[in-house]
Amino acid sequence: MSQERSPLLSRGPLPARRDPVGLGLGSLSKEMNIADPTLPATVPPSRRSLNTFFGVFVPTVLSMFSIVLFLRTGFVVGHAGLLQALLMLCVAYFIISLTILSVCAIATNGAIQGGGVYFMISRSLGPEFGGSIGIMFYLAKVCACGVYVLGLVEAILSIFGRDPASKVSEGMRVLPQGYWYTVLYASAALLLCLLVCLVGAHIYSRAAFIILLVVTVSLISIIISPLVLGPRSFIISHQDGANSTSVYNASYTSFNATTLRANLAGYALDYSTNIVMSFSMVFAVMFTSCTGIMAGSNMSGELKNPSVSIPKGTIIAVLYTFFVYVLIFLLVSSTCDRVLLIQDYGFFQRINVWPPFVIIGVYCASLSAAMSCLIGASRILHALALDQLFGLPLAPAAITSSSGNPWVSVLYTWALVQCVVFAGQLNSIASLVTVFYLLSYAAVDLACLSLEWASAPNFRPTFQYFSWHTCLLGMMSCMVMMFVINTVYSSASIALLLLLLLFLHYRAPTSTWGYISQALIFHQVRKYLLMLDMRKDHVKFWRPQILLMVANPRSSSHLITFVNQLKKGGLFVLGHVQLGNLEYLTSDPVQFHYNFWLSLVDRLEVKAFVDLTLSPSVRQGTQHLLRIAGLGGMKPNTLIMGFYDDCVPEDYFQQHPAFSVSSWTHRGAGGDSFGVDPYSFQAHFPAVRGVESPHLLSPEEYVAIISDALKMGKNVCLGRYFFQMEGEWMRPRRDGARKMVDIWPLNLLQPETSGQLDVCILFLLQMACVLNMSSGWRQARLRIFLCLEAITGDQGWLTKEEALRELLGKLRIRATIKAVPWDEVPSMDFVSGVNRLLKEHSAKAAVRFLYLPHPPADSSQSQQYLAKLEALTDALGPTLLIHGVTRVTCTDL
Repeated sequence: MSQERSPLLSRGPLPARRDPVGLGLGSLSKEMNIADPTLPATVPPSRRSLNTFFGVFVPTVLSMFSIVLFLRTGFVVGHAGLLQALLMLCVAYFIISLTILSVCAIATNGAIQGGGVYFMISRSLGPEFGGSIGIMFYLAKVCACGVYVLGLVEAILSIFGRDPASKVSEGMRVLPQGYWYTVLYASAALLLCLLVCLVGAHIYSRAAFIILLVVTVSLISIIISPLVLGPRSFIISHQDGANSTSVYNASYTSFNATTLRANLAGYALDYSTNIVMSFSMVFAVMFTSCTGIMAGSNMSGELKNPSVSIPKGTIIAVLYTFFVYVLIFLLVSSTCDRVLLIQDYGFFQRINVWPPFVIIGVYCASLSAAMSCLIGASRILHALALDQLFGLPLAPAAITSSSGNPWVSVLYTWALVQCVVFAGQLNSIASLVTVFYLLSYAAVDLACLSLEWASAPNFRPTFQYFSWHTCLLGMMSCMVMMFVINTVYSSASIALLLLLLLFLHYRAPTSTWGYISQALIFHQVRKYLLMLDMRKDHVKFWRPQILLMVANPRSSSHLITFVNQLKKGGLFVLGHVQLGNLEYLTSDPVQFHYNFWLSLVDRLEVKAFVDLTLSPSVRQGTQHLLRIAGLGGMKPNTLIMGFYDDCVPEDYFQQHPAFSVSSWTHRGAGGDSFGVDPYSFQAHFPAVRGVESPHLLSPEEYVAIISDALKMGKNVCLGRYFFQMEGEWMRPRRDGARKMVDIWPLNLLQPETSGQLDVCILFLLQMACVLNMSSGWRQARLRIFLCLEAITGDQGWLTKEEALRELLGKLRIRATIKAVPWDEVPSMDFVSGVNRLLKEHSAKAAVRFLYLPHPPADSSQSQQYLAKLEALTDALGPTLLIHGVTRVTCTDL
């Protein structure tokens, strides 16, 4: 995992490192994700000092107890009743238990660095989803920290706050109350948390154990108090407005069956918000106690062995807290009447053998939970900054002190929490905190589900107590409870998540982490390719599956772009043959070229695969590609090549802005993160062939390639003059007319076959129709030229034209038929005469589709064959010579 923390937007190939032993161990460690001592680690081993108990169990327990246990137990049991309270507890723990199984699976599948849950999600789902969920989880931690700070202030005011009915201080109740005073006290408490976190997480971890002991003593005092204290009554008052106060008589009955029955169900008015509570509102408050399950995971950067500590410590902490909550719920509902529970959230102080036990426990638990959230959130933000997902705004958060404490991210987080405390009331933001956490938990379940469904061999966690069923159920449970709690907050959080996804997708970050989407796509494509049975092919569903042979993309980019429009959703493969013999080479040179060719595909924005091969000759290499390119039912059925002539090609890379250095920089820091930058890209592909430069293959070999493809049952197309396609042929006509695609459906070199309608002519018509169906050519007008002899007379012309029109109707091809007198072509210089005929009638066409005659069987006639084709298409403009051997048309439904 040495490269797991590499910057997302780094450019250029990685520098080679010398293997000091000479045994290739450097590359081996990289392949096996073994730590390499010559590489800097993100968190040095000396800074990983926490074990399972102090690093996971203690912070998780403290976060899950926090304010809910001490200040909201009466709120939950009093409003929901014992039965619904236990139901809420079971539902909440069921959801988090499913999520914990997913966390344990991911945590035990490899080395974990700083960032906790964000690190798990981003390394599982990729930068876009990981970054957006990381921000959501960060906001959840920020809001939770605000909740805990407000809870601490509420506990302080319950002891030291002035009585609302009194204007003067009485005893210890010296602190004035009100909205702005609450904000002031919360800001002071938050400042204390900031100072601790600026010192470092080790201070918190050392103090956390002492805090846990204090909280445990407080819990013991709460549990034994009903066994010691007898029944007693209390008078509780609340200020309803400026001049009115409500007074309630409450009682503590000790263990009493009548009290238990009275506390089984019922909802009432919440005195802090003046809103009648409901199941969703109470559940939202109670679920904040379950949001601490990730406290240990967020300390992953400080754990000695996070893959072991996170599962063990989290599971034990959850079981322990669940047992404590059930016990406290039963004790409270059996000993306290409903008025006491819903009118005094700090009632534990009234019924304790020594009230300071509870006071100290509340203060310690709330303060500890707030610091835990502040530290955890700052670590998530620091991890986001290191990964450079959001650019400059988060760049300062990557700064750390000499001891490794990310103090800038701590300041960022403190400022956001300070904004949260302006809410002033704990219950008012509890729903928002819960929704954020549920969305984050759903993302963790989704990450584990995706890894399980992808069936990747390297996903083999040592924790085995999970399945895709638990992941899916956990994710669905989180999503359902989000909308049960608050539909508005849930919809807004999902909308925010989608906006972050779009933002990161637009930034197009590329990482070396691996993409789960690629694994899922591979899994699904493999499954459907197995279902794609070539024996079930039918002509009704035929589509061109093209292998385009490219010698040099500098001169072939126009043809590549054109063929991309000709494929009609079919397979499109760019093939290239590199001359050589692997027997005399130390390694395969072809593998190095793939990144450059794939970058070419990205630059041209075509939907094509790349297939390269090494062969002693171009002919053998083309045969290899025709046989092995594609997979299963997706294999090329059509070979397209550039034309063989002596024209000096133009360099497309020097003309098109997509290949300029500025366009690369615009897409991100001067490269594409696959080791390809604009300079290496330009240098990789050789310069175009000059006037004196020889061809890479002979005319005989070129014609032999055509013959080989036809013998293999492949259709063949030859493209000429497509370098002009970028110019005048692609611009709209000045006279406002539509572009024209001209089709000459006969063998122009053998006019005696003009009355025959063979498979080749039908294939030619089909390819022109396919081009007309693409988005760039949908408005073009098809013109079919019918070559006739004048001696047939007008009636003969009409008969043949009507027969062709009837055929086009059956084939559903919309085209204009143009009759051309064939007799005008001189017999002496026949090929030149045909060329002049083509120029006369097709001069304004954007592209021409011509019949490609079958190549000669005698290789000695190859040059003569090519010379005729060259004379036939001389100065015509973009032309595609087509010879089809596949039946591609169907008139049946």
